[in-house]
Amino acid sequence: MGKRDNRVAYINPIAAARARGPVQGSGPTIQDYLSRPRPTWEELKEQLEKKKKGSRALADFEDKMNERWKKELAKNREKMLGASEKDKEEKKDKKEKKKKEKKKSSRHSSSSSSSSSSDSSSSSSSESDDEDEKKTVKKKRKRKKSSSRRASDSSEDESDAESKKKRKRIKEEGDRDKDEKSRRRKRKAERSHKGSSSESSADSDDDEAVEAKKKKRSSEEKEKFTDKSKKKRKKKHKKHGRKKKKKAASQSDSDLD
Repeated sequence: MGKRDNRVAYINPIAAARARGPVQGSGPTIQDYLSRPRPTWEELKEQLEKKKKGSRALADFEDKMNERWKKELAKNREKMLGASEKDKEEKKDKKEKKKKEKKKSSRHSSSSSSSSSSDSSSSSSSESDDEDEKKTVKKKRKRKKSSSRRASDSSEDESDAESKKKRKRIKEEGDRDKDEKSRRRKRKAERSHKGSSSESSADSDDDEAVEAKKKKRSSEEKEKFTDKSKKKRKKKHKKHGRKKKKKAASQSDSDLD
């Protein structure tokens, strides 16, 4: 099976554009933009004056609105001040009326007191008795209330004292428990420290024994090595002496010959 031919013909884009010729522009060109209609200096001045007039009209409208608001505020102030003044006048009139009525009632009471003095003496005695009874009843009620309050206060004080005692007991028990726990922890720590110290001493003894054994072995090995080296030296010395004797004997034999 052969491979497909995927090659495409290459076209130079610049050459293709030249062959097509000039492109017709769809939009306005630069020349159109430069040759656009422009306003004259007089027309520009007119436009600026119109803009200024528009801003003046807006300023005039704002001034009118401010004047209206000022007028409305002045009216509201006058109304509020007038209402407050009216209230003051009404209060004064009411006070004056009350004073007049009191004066009238005092005059009527003075005139009627002379006529009804006899009747009032009997009624005043009965009223005084009633008032005395009411006072005694009130005193009794006050005593009962004060006694009940004292009892409630005493009961509250007792309950407060009991609650304080309970709190103290709870605190003391908690402190005791804490002290016991701390003591137990100290004891455990001391025991563990003692055990670790004993273990460390035992380990140190074992290490010393092992080191002593190693030293002994090393000393024994050194002694063995020194003995072997001495023996080797002795053997070499003996061989050398024998060779010397042989050489001397051979030389003496040659001299004799």
